[in-house]
Amino acid sequence: MKQFRIYADTSVFGGCFDDEFREESKLLFADIKAGKFVLIISATTLGELERAPDYVQRVLTELPLENVEVIEFSDEIASLRDAYLKARIVGPENKADAEHIASASVADVDFVVSWNFKHIVHYEKISGYQAVNLMTGYKEIRIYSPKEVVGNDEE
Repeated sequence: MKQFRIYADTSVFGGCFDDEFREESKLLFADIKAGKFVLIISATTLGELERAPDYVQRVLTELPLENVEVIEFSDEIASLRDAYLKARIVGPENKADAEHIASASVADVDFVVSWNFKHIVHYEKISGYQAVNLMTGYKEIRIYSPKEVVGNDEE
């Protein structure tokens, strides 16, 4: 079975401590610990986690190192992020959200998981990110909530 490379933004880490998102967030991290997924995170995610409470940071530090890959910020990521901003997929005040998708696209992940339904997991945003990716030579990005990714092993 293929081990999928998934990008999780910071909302998934915080989701472990939110009543609405706790169950699926914890299941996703359990799947990562079990080796079902390789977690890809970016410098953007690390920066946001540094500002988060210690208990949120511990979600990352408790994962096996062999199941986590960090993608460093680069000119390529900045360029793709700026293309998203120029296309007005999100405004400049949501630059970090565009940077998450740019990082995931440059890292060539299988899909992105997020609880951000306003700027990431939204049909208009997804189609915008996909259009820019195709116009700039990147593959179409697949974006889901953790709920759409976990809990289907019984099939």
